[in-house]
Amino acid sequence: MSTKKAAGIRTVDLLYSAFFSVLIAVCAWISVPAFIPFTLQTFGIFTAICTLGGKRGTASIVVYLALGALGLPVFSNFSGGLGQLIGTTGGYLLGFLFTGLIYWFITSVLGKKLWIEILALVLGLAAVYAFGTMWYIVSYAGNSGSVGLGAALSMCVVPFIIPDLIKMALAVAVSKKFRALLR
Repeated sequence: MSTKKAAGIRTVDLLYSAFFSVLIAVCAWISVPAFIPFTLQTFGIFTAICTLGGKRGTASIVVYLALGALGLPVFSNFSGGLGQLIGTTGGYLLGFLFTGLIYWFITSVLGKKLWIEILALVLGLAAVYAFGTMWYIVSYAGNSGSVGLGAALSMCVVPFIIPDLIKMALAVAVSKKFRALLR
């Protein structure tokens, strides 16, 4: 009987992770075009992590990135492929994995109180910004010439801070409703 229960839990985990991978993709498609598009992608990431927890939320992110790497158009502007992940802004996409891992680690160690979840999300977002910006600087230098840290931050991070914090707050609120539905 415990084998059936364990298999059922794994099936449910897979279904939830798949559902939230699709949610992330749909959120990535909702965008305002720019050099780095303003999307609801981070809202999808935050919602998946807050709703499913660190383990299943991170699994959703891995599935999302794998689908994109395989060429499915799950990234912003209906794009996909390895070129998106290794391109100039691919570090921000790959950085989403850090958000999940950081959230998972912090909430595993400190618990799931609201302030801890918010702290974990903020630190995860900071990791996305740091990793993505370093990736951008290195990639841009290899393709187009050098770009300074200040210029990279002003293009790739500063315009996104307030929108990302708003999306984070909305995701925390929405995830409470989702968690209630999943119980």
